[in-house]
Amino acid sequence: MKVKICGLTDIDQLKICIENKADFCGFILNYKKSHRNIIFDKVKSLTKVKKENTKFVGVLVNPTNEELKKFSQINLDYYQIYGDNTEESIFNIKDKYKIKIISAIQVKNREDILAYKKIEKNSDIILWDSSGLEKSLAWDFSWMESVPTNIVKMLAGNINVNGLEKLSKLTDIVDVSGALETNKVKDINKIKNFLNVVKKINEKN
Repeated sequence: MKVKICGLTDIDQLKICIENKADFCGFILNYKKSHRNIIFDKVKSLTKVKKENTKFVGVLVNPTNEELKKFSQINLDYYQIYGDNTEESIFNIKDKYKIKIISAIQVKNREDILAYKKIEKNSDIILWDSSGLEKSLAWDFSWMESVPTNIVKMLAGNINVNGLEKLSKLTDIVDVSGALETNKVKDINKIKNFLNVVKKINEKN
């Protein structure tokens, strides 16, 4: 199971994630309601760091064409897109900006899980997240049992160190943010601990 740590805002946080082998590091690019949103110049500077094998993800909510073009100047491996994703829109973004796409589905009920069928063809990874953007909400991850194993799956929604063993049977990637914060700031010790717990689970499996 891989790990994406999202909502990073400074170089110390980022370096700790890279040093401890986080698979993905996420930056909130255009959602100003989030306390984790960072300005263009800051993320451009952060993504110049030597990232080893870590992938950089730009998180966008209903991005405009202007935003997609602007953020294409940054050293990103993926756009993670919330909004009205379609096979056509995903294909067009990938084709124009030569970037991989994590397509986000916001889950309120079991039926929402099946929305992946509309976007699986052109999505590199599909993320199932809770319906709350500013606040991560828990949902029933067991609903994921119906999703085929050939889909590259990422899960988010109030994930913390408890229950990771069970999640490792349901998903390829966990996406975590709030559980790694103290007073709304990423806590380096929590980051290290989370990545270490996942490492031990992976070694056991």
